[in-house]
Amino acid sequence: MADDDLHFSDDELQAALDGFEKEFEGKGSGSGDGSATPGDTGKDADGADTDGHTADHQHTDEHGDDAHGTADSAEAQGGFDDELQELIGNKAKSVALVTRLASAELLAAFCQISDIAARCIGSDNGAVAVLKSKNGDAPEAAARDLTTVVSGMAVILAVNRADKLEATLYLQGEAGEQFAPPIFFASAPSFVEDLMLGIVSLDDLAGDGARIFDTAAMDHDQAMAVIAKHTRFGRGKSSIQ
Repeated sequence: MADDDLHFSDDELQAALDGFEKEFEGKGSGSGDGSATPGDTGKDADGADTDGHTADHQHTDEHGDDAHGTADSAEAQGGFDDELQELIGNKAKSVALVTRLASAELLAAFCQISDIAARCIGSDNGAVAVLKSKNGDAPEAAARDLTTVVSGMAVILAVNRADKLEATLYLQGEAGEQFAPPIFFASAPSFVEDLMLGIVSLDDLAGDGARIFDTAAMDHDQAMAVIAKHTRFGRGKSSIQ
């Protein structure tokens, strides 16, 4: 072969290089170009990071479960503490103020103006206030306050502490005679014994048709209106202050 046949002109060399570049670009733009799909990158069609979203959602669920578990644990602990206080007698299991008042609504009004939180129920033998505050000496304080505010009214305070029942007469803010449980129950409304022993609740009695008056359902002015309805309050002398 002649030497002239081994030489390329500049134009022929440039054309060959251009051909190689086009061939290389064609291979790089095919289906095997390595471009990532949404599934490969963990992103959706809009570019959102689906893996991160799932992780955040799981973290939120776990946080919610932890908070719920903490609340349940605190509630269980509170219930245990209440039961423990009742067992050792620091908190009464049940407390009732037994009166000779004919109206449970009137008793609730008297309790309201005496700052006593209670739910009151009536009977043929007199109205009864079931106290909400049962810690420490709160029951005795309630009996003193009620018979001081409502001068001349006597009540029997019945308290069940650590399964030991005590019934004490209160008058003019002072504790008086104590009664043995059989004697007290014989003269009290029939449902009082079951209430004190925890056999029934006020809700059970309400379900049977008894009407319950809650001191939380009336303010001071409403309580005074109830008292005025049942007494001659405002039309003469009154012992209610």
